[in-house]
Amino acid sequence: MARIVIFGGHGKVALLLAPLLSARGDEVTAVIRNPDHVDDVRAAGAHPVVFDVEHEDQAAIAALLAGHDAVVWSAGAGGGDAARTRAVDRDAAVRSMDAAADAGVRRYVMVSYFGASRDHGIPADNPFHAYAEAKAAADEHLRSSQLEWTVLGPSALTFDEGTGRIDTASSESGQVSRANVAQVIAQVLVDDSTAGRTIRFNDGETPIAAALRP
Repeated sequence: MARIVIFGGHGKVALLLAPLLSARGDEVTAVIRNPDHVDDVRAAGAHPVVFDVEHEDQAAIAALLAGHDAVVWSAGAGGGDAARTRAVDRDAAVRSMDAAADAGVRRYVMVSYFGASRDHGIPADNPFHAYAEAKAAADEHLRSSQLEWTVLGPSALTFDEGTGRIDTASSESGQVSRANVAQVIAQVLVDDSTAGRTIRFNDGETPIAAALRP
């Protein structure tokens, strides 16, 4: 049994992940901003905590994380406003990493996206640019940390049923179901061989556990 914190606990992937974790006996804390989402999170098998990660400082985040075993960052500003994207997807994410270190929570799983990189190639006048920049900076900060990190790079997300099978070999972004992303996160949390790795993936034909092996 592990105690796991999910930031972005009302997100579509998070609401698919929480039942997988709770079903295997993990204790799941789902961090949410909107108190109206408490019932949805609780129904998914997680303990809801209303907490504004965008505005809380590192010390407050560390206090929240204390006593847990792992962090899953699946939060995001949702696009649209560049300043808020930087505040959530970069600054709050970075604070949560530093807070995890302060709290002694070594395991940290970042849900990024397939093309995330300093060389993302998104033009500055593209609305996606702020997100691409924010994710690249957050991922880079995590990789430079002393945490036991994994950066996950799912491709374009769909609402298809989960198959439990992915492709981690392709260099081209395709698509992947949110249900498979949730299954990947759940497996990563129990597979120590995924620490210190960036794993990009599409839907595929290889069972997730096998696909994640180095």
